[in-house]
Amino acid sequence: MFADITLNSISLWLHISAAVVGLGSTFALAVGFPLAQKLDARYMPFIHHLSAALNSRLAGPAMGIILITGIYQVIDGPWSFGDPWISATFVIVIALGGLQGAYFTRTDRRLAAMAEKELADGATTLSEDYQRQAQREGSIGALAGLLIVLAVFLMVTKLGS
Repeated sequence: MFADITLNSISLWLHISAAVVGLGSTFALAVGFPLAQKLDARYMPFIHHLSAALNSRLAGPAMGIILITGIYQVIDGPWSFGDPWISATFVIVIALGGLQGAYFTRTDRRLAAMAEKELADGATTLSEDYQRQAQREGSIGALAGLLIVLAVFLMVTKLGS
């Protein structure tokens, strides 16, 4: 046999792959947003549509896979839901899922429509209202990124167990 493949090892592989592909893709937006703003306001609707697509097609399904495989690994492994690192990572996943569904997707759709309307009306720069809302989204995105990194740290170190 070439490998010891078990249901747990497949679950772990799916868990890590979902985190890398689904959540990792959102880190590209930290480069995409400032680049689009620097190049031209006309790129902003695209970047918001890209963000919404990444959240709905990659990050959203990834959150589901991460949650399901995480629950399985706790049940199948030597851990408890009461372990601090497990409780904290579940809180982080639930918070990120809530932010994604209740904030990021809706905000990107609204900001894309706002930018498209302003540009269609002849604007060459986007309004202060748009800029303020986009800045807020970027700040909350940075917080979400920090939460992802914190969750990875907790899973690697198993802090508190």
